[in-house]
Amino acid sequence: YERRFPTCPLIPMFVASDTVNEYKSEDEAIHVIERRCKLDIDAPRLLKKIAGVDYVYFVQKNSLNRRERTLHIEAYNETFSNRVIINEHCCYTVHPDNEDWTCFEQSASLDIKSFFGFESTVEKIAMKQYTSNIKKGKEIIEYYLKQLEEEGITFVPRWTPPVACKLESSTSHPRRPVSPAINIPDSATKEGLNNKEILNTSSSPSEPTAGTPDDKLDADYIKRYLGDLTPMQESCLIRLRQWLQETHKGKIPKDEHILRFLRARDFNIDKAREILCQSLTWRKQHQVDYILDTWNPPQVLQDYYAGGWHHHDKDGRPLYVLRLGQMDTKGLVRALGEEALLRYVLSINEEGLRRCEENTKVFGRPISSWTCLVDLEGLNMRHLWRPGVKALLRIIEVVEANYPETLGRLLILRAPRVFPVLWTLVSPFIDDNTRKKFLIYAGNDYQGPGGLLDYIDKEIIPDFLGGECMCEVPEGGLVPKSLYRTAEELENEDIKLWTETIYQSASVFKGAPHEVLIQIVDASSVITWDFDVCKGDIVFNIFHSKRAPQPPKKDSLGAHSITSPGGNNVQLIDKVWQLGRDYSMVESPLICKEGESVQGSHVTRWPGFYILQWKFHSMPACATTNLPRVDDVLASLQVSSHKCKVMYYTEVIGSEDFRGSMTSLESSHSGFSQLSAATTSSSQSHSSSMISR
Repeated sequence: YERRFPTCPLIPMFVASDTVNEYKSEDEAIHVIERRCKLDIDAPRLLKKIAGVDYVYFVQKNSLNRRERTLHIEAYNETFSNRVIINEHCCYTVHPDNEDWTCFEQSASLDIKSFFGFESTVEKIAMKQYTSNIKKGKEIIEYYLKQLEEEGITFVPRWTPPVACKLESSTSHPRRPVSPAINIPDSATKEGLNNKEILNTSSSPSEPTAGTPDDKLDADYIKRYLGDLTPMQESCLIRLRQWLQETHKGKIPKDEHILRFLRARDFNIDKAREILCQSLTWRKQHQVDYILDTWNPPQVLQDYYAGGWHHHDKDGRPLYVLRLGQMDTKGLVRALGEEALLRYVLSINEEGLRRCEENTKVFGRPISSWTCLVDLEGLNMRHLWRPGVKALLRIIEVVEANYPETLGRLLILRAPRVFPVLWTLVSPFIDDNTRKKFLIYAGNDYQGPGGLLDYIDKEIIPDFLGGECMCEVPEGGLVPKSLYRTAEELENEDIKLWTETIYQSASVFKGAPHEVLIQIVDASSVITWDFDVCKGDIVFNIFHSKRAPQPPKKDSLGAHSITSPGGNNVQLIDKVWQLGRDYSMVESPLICKEGESVQGSHVTRWPGFYILQWKFHSMPACATTNLPRVDDVLASLQVSSHKCKVMYYTEVIGSEDFRGSMTSLESSHSGFSQLSAATTSSSQSHSSSMISR
């Protein structure tokens, strides 16, 4: 990095630099150098003339810490600092899971107060210049690495303290680098210690050891179950998995499934984490994990849905055959409704995941996707019936969001002339990566070179495609109109299908908490809860009252009960009630952040009415100034920013069902309750809650 100075041929705009300040510690572990850099910005000549400058100057401060193995780079503009504020921060650190890897993180901010009426132009120039520099970053690093190799320098020894420093620090614990990219356990980087000493000095009973096998991916395991991964892809998988372990205890998907979401977002951790969390919440809300065990498809689907699993392709992928041209999509939608069809497709995808696991074991290599063969013979304008296409688009949307990278290949056979019309309607909803896996054959082209035999063994080509293998996929056909349902019946059925979830959704607004009433007849009953914070930050409270609150009633402003698309909002505690007189708090408030999953329980001490409350959590004011931040002011103007969403489930276990099981609750006690932490007898109040940041 130091070789970029005083100037760099690969950065034409970087004209020159002068050292303004420099500091080195006695042991040479710390080296701080401040430079004034001269830049020739690629801007219109007219703008430079108006501004009255040919060059702009930046101050850059580099702080190298050889002991911690970090390099921090800070830069800000000196020119026009009263009109434009530019701040940039870069950080090089050691990767927490592999000391031979380097982490790099970069951030920048631009604030244009005024610039002679050319504010928009300056912003575009700055963004263009910044983007260009980022793209060149890797090229510059490789350039200087090659230069070093040409000079015979292939290894830079790690810094070691002078002998005196070693003696002084021999009794202290070495410090460990922290990766700023994501909050995960950090690997120990020690000098002069063997592996055993590293484990002893870097772990404690309350902290997972980064050197354990759980935090590493074994090479044989990768080859056997995950396939070829680059070091960066392996690192992304480890980091995302550990983040899930911290925030979704007991709900961690398998590595193969996490990897699908990473691949779907080109291993961008933030994007993959977002869609994975949304999918996990969706699976939990609709009990998708249990769909194969708890849901039986209606007989109409079993008789007239022309699709099914049929052996595997040449790559070992499970093969699903769909005779779409023989299927009466209009009849199925009229007889079953959109939701039943969607649920059936979800069960097919869940079965596909299960078959991928089985084939991985059978073939001894990772198989994470399946092949779909779609026969379009018989496709006509009837299949373009608008409600049917609408149902198809919804199914595609749900599958794309929750089963990414599960389709290995899609073979579309005997595409008729009407197919381009259907493709035009459907293709915009299909991900670009998925579309690349489509192979489309018109007429009998699939029988020629590059056709079906390239992907499926001759012995298992279905009989209806000219093969010798009997295919047990239903032939479809028209659904009898006697099985059609009215719109009202279908609507009620749809509601029934998707309200079978045990979880409820609620919206929480600033000044309008959501409250749930639980009546307890027998003391020592157990109130249990399980909730996910889907949006915003909330405070969770538990109250007790001897008298029942008034049932929620809608007033002119809807203050007591609000219904929103995201869930209900019910308030039970009357505004005239006073805490300590009309009701009491039985647990300390628990602050829960967005994305957290919380499970807990409370052993009631008295009969009466208990109120579980989810309340909006206001962000604390900025500690460094009394003035409100711009973000806070903007947020206060937007009602949507004052809305949180939770998905919750509560249950009461009677005291007679709970006797003798108190130890199971106490074993998972995590300090949620400070009011009842000292109590031990079964007649007193106990609480436990598991939460992960």
